[in-house]
Amino acid sequence: MLDIKDFSFLENQNSFDFKGFLLKTLSYWKWFVLGVTLCLFVAHQVNIRKQKIYELETTIAVKEQDNPLFTSNTSLVFNWGGASDQVQSISTTLKSRSHNELVVDKLDFYIDYLEEKEYFTEDVYGYTPFVVKLQKDKNQLYQVPFKVKFLTTSTYQITADFNNLEVPVINYITNQVNTQKVASTHYEQTFKLGQNINIPFLNATLEFRSIPDTYVGKEYIVQFNSFDNTVSKYRNVRVAIDEKAASILKLSMDGTNKKRIVDYLNATVNMLIKRQLDAKNLFADNTVKFIDTTLTLMEKNLKDANNELKNFNRNKDFIEIEKGGEGIQSEIKELDVLNDEINRKVNYYNTLRNYLLSSNDYSKLPAPAVAGIDDPNIVMNVSNIIDLSVQRSEMAYSVKSKVMFEDVDNKISALKRVLLENIATAKNAIQFDSRLVRTKINKAESKISTLPQDKQEYFQIMRKYDLSSTIYETYLQKRSEALIVKAANLSDIQFIDPAKDIGGGLIGPKTSVNYVMAIFVGLFIPLLVVFIIFFINNSIQNTDDIAKQTNIPIIGIVGTKKSEGNLAVFEKPKSALSESFRAIRSSLQFLYKKQQQQGGRTLMLTSSVSGEGKTFCSMNIATVFAMSDKKTVVIGLDMRKPKLFDDFGVNNNFGVVNYLIGQKKLSEIVQKTQVPNLDVITSGPIPPNPSELIMSEAMKDLMEELKQTYDYIILDTPPVGLVTDAVELSQYSDVTLYITRQNFTKKEMIHVLNTRVQRGELNNVSIVLNGYENKARYGAGYGYGYGYGYGAYANGYHEEDKQENLITSTIKKFKNRFNKK
Repeated sequence: MLDIKDFSFLENQNSFDFKGFLLKTLSYWKWFVLGVTLCLFVAHQVNIRKQKIYELETTIAVKEQDNPLFTSNTSLVFNWGGASDQVQSISTTLKSRSHNELVVDKLDFYIDYLEEKEYFTEDVYGYTPFVVKLQKDKNQLYQVPFKVKFLTTSTYQITADFNNLEVPVINYITNQVNTQKVASTHYEQTFKLGQNINIPFLNATLEFRSIPDTYVGKEYIVQFNSFDNTVSKYRNVRVAIDEKAASILKLSMDGTNKKRIVDYLNATVNMLIKRQLDAKNLFADNTVKFIDTTLTLMEKNLKDANNELKNFNRNKDFIEIEKGGEGIQSEIKELDVLNDEINRKVNYYNTLRNYLLSSNDYSKLPAPAVAGIDDPNIVMNVSNIIDLSVQRSEMAYSVKSKVMFEDVDNKISALKRVLLENIATAKNAIQFDSRLVRTKINKAESKISTLPQDKQEYFQIMRKYDLSSTIYETYLQKRSEALIVKAANLSDIQFIDPAKDIGGGLIGPKTSVNYVMAIFVGLFIPLLVVFIIFFINNSIQNTDDIAKQTNIPIIGIVGTKKSEGNLAVFEKPKSALSESFRAIRSSLQFLYKKQQQQGGRTLMLTSSVSGEGKTFCSMNIATVFAMSDKKTVVIGLDMRKPKLFDDFGVNNNFGVVNYLIGQKKLSEIVQKTQVPNLDVITSGPIPPNPSELIMSEAMKDLMEELKQTYDYIILDTPPVGLVTDAVELSQYSDVTLYITRQNFTKKEMIHVLNTRVQRGELNNVSIVLNGYENKARYGAGYGYGYGYGYGAYANGYHEEDKQENLITSTIKKFKNRFNKK
């Protein structure tokens, strides 16, 4: 009946053997070295095959700049806005399609300059001795690379290969892609320096930036790309607003070519400055255009008045006519000028009102000051609505959010309502002044009507002339002031740090990080494999594994043999392996002494399954007893798979089976071996009923007879985990050795042993750990048994086996297999 103690070994299976895992991990150090080496090699290959990535930046400030010529004496009043609401708008502009289209077109960045390197094609923009200047209104080869090779210092060759007889071409003015027929799939032609390239698929000129004598023989690749795709690529410029200073913007880009980055960052800021200054001058430009239109009309009126005056003065006494009425003329002149100013304001208000009600684009509104309007509310609101109109037009290229459009539209609508109210209020206020001036003019005109007809006619002509002249001079003055103010105007955007290549800027590939990652991966993968092996492998690794499964004592540890045959003790009696068997012999003698038995002493060796080294241990334990001048016999009782005869060099034609069936006597089945004092009894022919033979009385007689002749009787039995022969033979043994093998015997097989012992089927059992590799699996010093775990202190006591390298070991295994065949 099974006892609950039989399952006690399960209690320890859940605990993690950290020491065992650590030692097992260290035993696979070659895996870790190989893993790290391979990963470092891969990381090195990745690093040399990747182009270096650089990041450069430029810093700009957005600050309202006052015009030095804009004073209180200037009759034109402009509201330029401020920096407070410009930073976000500038950030959006820098990423807009319209802005980047201008920059890409200016720099011709849709042209790639490349050079073939060992592992990649490098962007060599700025490092070539030439630049390509395209005739943008003509066809250019589209997205098909062609090569430029310098033959001499004055000639170069262009070559191109096509997939078929039609090649794609692009016109960068219309941005249209078409196809062009070619005569051959391979094109090659030589050109001289300064010669225009005019072929169906290429119309350009190579302008040399330096003397190409150092580039003779070098080959460059040129490719024309999509304009729109290039613009989309450069819209990814990063714009960051400084947290500590809201008016500071940092622009940054990354790429493989630092010169390209520097040129683009500086060009985009310069383009931004120009566009911002143009937008800032838009109010003045609109005013100048309005004044120019008015001056044209006034010039015609003035010319007509002058001609009329000349015609009037013919055949008349001008001096006589001019006498009298001078005060009335001066008075009415002032009133006419004042009335014209009022009319111009009213006309501006009417025009502005109609424009607001009928148009959606307010970017072309002239300054209110051109009509003499100095109402700060109207001036400011007109300026703001112009700014919003310009902002909305730019958003159409860069912003896809309807919410942002609605926000700008709502602001424009609000300003329109405010402006319409301002216009209504201003017109009501100015109507009073208009009626007052008209009353004064009527009184002055009534005085003129009392004068002679000639003088009345003269005053009417002079009145037109003076009014036209005064208005013309006024507009000339305003135009001059507008141009002066515009010329002295400054952009609100200024460079703090232009982009510049001063070395550094490298952001990738991070070679050091790649190497660190390679080391980590190179260690992690073997560690993971060892971890999996450690938990999947359920075989016995060391004595601790055995101790956790059973309370049966361990009598000794046997290492791996290095000799040709299995008679390791006889072949190398001074080896550490031989000493381990001598240690087992000493322990067995102690056990026999405690039993105080008379006559021959028996020792049975068994195991869980075949292959754990029973026969090997039986032979060598028998050898150490025989070498101590004890008469010893080893009996091969594994009748199903006999092995004992082969290593001793005897035949297996007869043996135990012949004795048990009564064919032979004991003296006839005993064979001498090359080991003094050691005899062997082989199993003999394989019988059909080995278990029945072992259970027979003849077996008992054999054991009694052997005890009378020999000091030690070694029984080499079948595996107890497979057949019951060993259980039947245990009655004849004084001590039973249960052989286990490192990395072979499963831990659950110890449970079978526990069960056998608990039932009393096996007596006086001890365990031997066979095939133990002290250094190969668990590191030096982790083990038991004589000669193991002493390191350098054991030098001189044993004949140390030379470690075989991989090549020697492979050759040796091959020879052994060949000899067996």
